[in-house]
Amino acid sequence: MCDIPPHVRWLIDTGERITTVDGKIVEVWEFHHQQDDTVLSAWAKHFRNHYCDDGRIDKLRRNTGCSRADYLLNLKFPDPKAKLGPSTRAGDFGEILVADYLQYHLKFLVPRTRYDKKATQNESTKGCDVIGFKFLQDGKWSDSDVLAIFEVKTQFSGRKPDPRLQDAVEGSKSDPLRKGFTLNALKQRFDDINDEENVIRVERFQRPADNPYEEIYGVAALFSSSVFDVNTISGTSIKDHAKKDNLFLLVIRGENMMELVHQLYQRAANEA
Repeated sequence: MCDIPPHVRWLIDTGERITTVDGKIVEVWEFHHQQDDTVLSAWAKHFRNHYCDDGRIDKLRRNTGCSRADYLLNLKFPDPKAKLGPSTRAGDFGEILVADYLQYHLKFLVPRTRYDKKATQNESTKGCDVIGFKFLQDGKWSDSDVLAIFEVKTQFSGRKPDPRLQDAVEGSKSDPLRKGFTLNALKQRFDDINDEENVIRVERFQRPADNPYEEIYGVAALFSSSVFDVNTISGTSIKDHAKKDNLFLLVIRGENMMELVHQLYQRAANEA
């Protein structure tokens, strides 16, 4: 566990399991965030660098008249006061936390290229939400290599629970088709920054007919505890999902999640 960032240690498997109407098991995890400035500052840096690498921010804000904080808040991060800003913040936050789960708990290699070139700050990036690679042997391709693709939904506010896990299932149905476009976008992004090692990693998964590998599809829903509802989650159906036999279901709950989201974005900006 020593290589796991401190904020990821707040993500705990409760041991609770929920059974859906199809008999599928949903893992229930809990995010026990705390008011620990050291951990929160390290997490804010990790989070901020998804949108803008600390080593590039001064160059990118040059001639904008913006401080580092203003540049991030006005041009990079979703706007908390815009119509779609809060929901985009929640969605991005959820995707990044699931990416952390996939990388640090399930030991996948997870590209972090989804947010740094957003054309519109208050819209979600198109394509598969979270993608990860796992190689059986370094430097060699194996039929046991794994490509993981997760669809993520959140509900951090509201007075009644929404079927966000079902929404994630519905969204995930398109992931087998989006896979090729997402891999191509990843490859182009890595080529843009001359990261040949990751270009080759992406290439490994682009021709499954000639180079077979295993696939895992996942759906995740994140909730504030006030709208976490077992009955709504258990009503989820995966019967029409093309990958239903190999679909992983995850829910994460935590206290006052939307408040945490806004605090993290603000800290990320203030400490840049």
